[in-house]
Amino acid sequence: MGLALLASAAGCATAESAAHSHIKIETLVQSTSAWDATPYTRYPDGTPQLSVLRITIGPHTALKWHSHPMPNAGYVLSGELTLEERDGIRQHFVAGQAITETVNRIHRGVTGEAPVVLVVFYAGARGLPFSQPASDQRMRRR
Repeated sequence: MGLALLASAAGCATAESAAHSHIKIETLVQSTSAWDATPYTRYPDGTPQLSVLRITIGPHTALKWHSHPMPNAGYVLSGELTLEERDGIRQHFVAGQAITETVNRIHRGVTGEAPVVLVVFYAGARGLPFSQPASDQRMRRR
């Protein structure tokens, strides 16, 4: 079945119609805030551009401190990932969990014993990078 047809079928399915069909709809995450409880306030300006990336991070890896200029959400396919902010706030995610990422807040990810595989959806704008190194900005406080 084509992606457009599947999306159309899922988009038109109600709880009642899904119960009588072969379509199963499971909300993985729906949120108005990031994993650290920072609320989302707006999407970036510009021509909308949606991106879905499959990201693999090796075991025992600490990513560089960075931020994201756009809302994004990920799903952990395998492995374990701890997200942390410089002020000590952290949250641990495992395979099967969804992550709502922070926007314009400096953070990093740290992997465990195994590689981490994520599928990440970015709701950005044409020409906007997915992330920015922390050295390009000051740390934002709540």
